[in-house]
Amino acid sequence: VGKENGPIICGLARASKGDIKACYEAVSPAPKKRIHTFIATSDIHLKHKLKKSRKDVLQIVPEMVNYAKSLVDDIEFSCEDASRSDPDFLYEVIQLAISAGATTINIPDTVGFTTPSEFGKLIADINKNVPNIDEAVISVHGHNDLGLAVANFLEAVKNGARQLECTINGIGERAGNASLEELVMALHVRKSFFNSFFKRNPDSPTPLTAIRTEEITKTSRLVSNLTGMTVQPNKAIVGANAFAHESGIHQDGVLKNRLTYEIIDAKTVGLSDNKISLGKLSGRSAVRARLEEMGYDLSREDLNDAFARFKDLADRKREITDRDLEAIVSEQVQLPEAKFQLSLVQVSCGNASKPTATISLLNTEDNTEDTAVSIGTGPVDAVCEALNKLAKVPNELIEFSVKSVTEGIDALGEVTIRIRRDNKIYSGHSADTDVVVAAANAYVNALNRLVFSEKKNSIHPQFDNLENSEKTFLSNPAN
Repeated sequence: VGKENGPIICGLARASKGDIKACYEAVSPAPKKRIHTFIATSDIHLKHKLKKSRKDVLQIVPEMVNYAKSLVDDIEFSCEDASRSDPDFLYEVIQLAISAGATTINIPDTVGFTTPSEFGKLIADINKNVPNIDEAVISVHGHNDLGLAVANFLEAVKNGARQLECTINGIGERAGNASLEELVMALHVRKSFFNSFFKRNPDSPTPLTAIRTEEITKTSRLVSNLTGMTVQPNKAIVGANAFAHESGIHQDGVLKNRLTYEIIDAKTVGLSDNKISLGKLSGRSAVRARLEEMGYDLSREDLNDAFARFKDLADRKREITDRDLEAIVSEQVQLPEAKFQLSLVQVSCGNASKPTATISLLNTEDNTEDTAVSIGTGPVDAVCEALNKLAKVPNELIEFSVKSVTEGIDALGEVTIRIRRDNKIYSGHSADTDVVVAAANAYVNALNRLVFSEKKNSIHPQFDNLENSEKTFLSNPAN
């Protein structure tokens, strides 16, 4: 990612020399690197968290920004809890940070407290009252505690903010952060409205962001699969129902002209309108073509595996959707290495019997297969208990979620499992028409992630494939 033509790689550090030095060491391999340092400026944070006075902060800010600037040219500075800070004090802190070398000034709504009009005014007032603000880019960061993060950011854009710190699917602390896909598509769909705030003609066709919108849906699903955080069906832009029409009045309007009830062409965010139906009679070429259209470039071996799974699923489902194909492919990219492979899942349960699971697990390291039987509170619990007996990898199950990939009684059940060990969380994801089998595979995937993670000691994983002394140095925690 961090090649010469790649993005800026930025690390976050508190305004202390130790943090800033560690941040520099972390980003130093990147051709384009940035240190983002921050300190709280609200009285409530100063009194209860930092135990410091405003005078202390006014001394710390220029000293720490100067220190960061001595290591890296590109410096960002944040006034934590800016939305609850005294504006006059905020202006003073920002002015000092810019004078010390900060080229990006971030204004965070740390607790999701502000409203759009307030946040827009705050950005406008910073532009008016900080003498050297023209030497820096104004950035915003915000949380969604009141469901206003995206609205706050759009108001900030109108008043001069030009960097938006957001997340895929809006994931983040507490209620999450401002959602990238919602911000990007708001600026895309309402470009004629926002153009004037960029001093452009309303009809200017130039995009307001450099985001490739057709990658949004795929990226959303990738993040959801890897983090184990599912996207609610009614989520704007990337939710399963975002382009669905159930109301008869809406359906009638869309059939006559899509613009009656659709403001976004689904293809703009990467959804396919391919009408070719895939089923049990479909061949390898059709499956490969659809996967390529969806953005997957599989090797011959991976394609063979995916096609085998496709045929197995097609024997159980009448029609295979794009979401089914995504679920199939995601199974093959869980881990570069997998210590455990599931060989057998067999359960018995009912209202008059104890849920019992029989599991066989293959250990690929020594090519041995063991079987265990366990009783649980339900079939999934019994499966997990049996897997823990076999894997002997202590962990705590903290989340189990299951949802239907598509509609119908023959739909794939998509299971996400998250486990915790030593305060680290590992997720596993799988899909099958049998949700118990999907749960077993998801649990095994999570266990494999845990085992794989504990094998890796490298401080800088980007150097793992370099056969030189630098790799040895970076891989040794003692150094």
